Amino acid sequence: TMSGGEQEPGHYYVGIDVGTGSVRAALVDHGGILLAFAEQPIKKWEPQFNHHEQSSEDIWTACCVVTKKVVQGIDLNQIRGLGFDATCSLVVLDKQFRPLPVNFEGDSHRNIIMWLDHRAISQVQRINETQHDVLQYVGGVMSVEMQAPKLLWLKENLRETCWDKAGHFFDLPDFLSWKATGVTARSLCSLVCKWTYSAEKGWDDSFWKMVGLEDLIGDNYSKIGNLVLPPGASLGSGLTPEAAKELGLPKGIAVAASLIDAHAGGLGVIGADVSGHGLICEGQPVSSRLAVICGTSSCHMGISKDPIFVPGIWGPYFSAMVPGFWLNEGGQSVTGKLIDHIVQSHAAFPELQAKATARNLQKLHGILGDTPEVTKPELGITGSFKAF
Repeated sequence: TMSGGEQEPGHYYVGIDVGTGSVRAALVDHGGILLAFAEQPIKKWEPQFNHHEQSSEDIWTACCVVTKKVVQGIDLNQIRGLGFDATCSLVVLDKQFRPLPVNFEGDSHRNIIMWLDHRAISQVQRINETQHDVLQYVGGVMSVEMQAPKLLWLKENLRETCWDKAGHFFDLPDFLSWKATGVTARSLCSLVCKWTYSAEKGWDDSFWKMVGLEDLIGDNYSKIGNLVLPPGASLGSGLTPEAAKELGLPKGIAVAASLIDAHAGGLGVIGADVSGHGLICEGQPVSSRLAVICGTSSCHMGISKDPIFVPGIWGPYFSAMVPGFWLNEGGQSVTGKLIDHIVQSHAAFPELQAKATARNLQKLHGILGDTPEVTKPELGITGSFKAF
């Protein structure tokens, strides 16, 4: 409180969340209260089986649309910070930061290999056959959805149109923070979880040589990142004048090193203040918590003071989500998408969709969650039935 009893002006923060199918922006106050929210769909292409692509230009445009919406009517000078999270998709740019095609059609607008893309199956098999030490930090076996196999696929399949011209390979969250600040620094979150980077040891030259990607080592790993910061660290001089104009924000506001989307949720759950709510985890260390993050996929995340190696479980990842703690994660890809498929293919879907539209709900879950009392003894069902 200021002298004379006046309240200090409120500060605002903008969070931008890029999911698989849409971009969301939120405006929150200094206490974390949600003040405004906006959502915009983003385009996806599937040129052939197992190939899933997006456009970094399309995604950035969507980021600008939702950000302008959530800051309408507020004093922009009170905005103190901006943060991005996004899916761990692979963005490819040339040496002048222009999009490069990740497809056989040569369409440079489609310059993102999506996280769920499975084109690099033979590449990941060869990487796993090396049994290199870095694989112990991804549960012993690398996933086809991580970045090394995708990079190897590009080298082996799009040498002339993409690989030889490439200047920068970004994880999507880091592409967004670069777009906002002009700083090519990467977040520990992305590089540790999806790129085999170690917060303690850095890159392992021998891994990239062993898998046939030794060309990435040159110029101190400039193509994939040599300045690496913890999530939330302030980037450069903040928002550039160009990005500020596009986003509808003041130039120079702080921009944070990014997070993968699930890990942004994980940080919120693991770090939540639970005092006064009577929860069993109250007064317990954060390492006793399990975050379950549900979206297109579901992800279970836990942190520990010491590294824990579990075959088949991703991690341990040091300082990738919570500074100074090791992260382990597991779950199931596209579970949310499978639920969508079941709901949308059900005979009752049109009726439910009409009800949701009438109540101005974006999704059906609000309707499904308040299903009335159901009693069907012949089916063994009595009492309240919840679809979710």
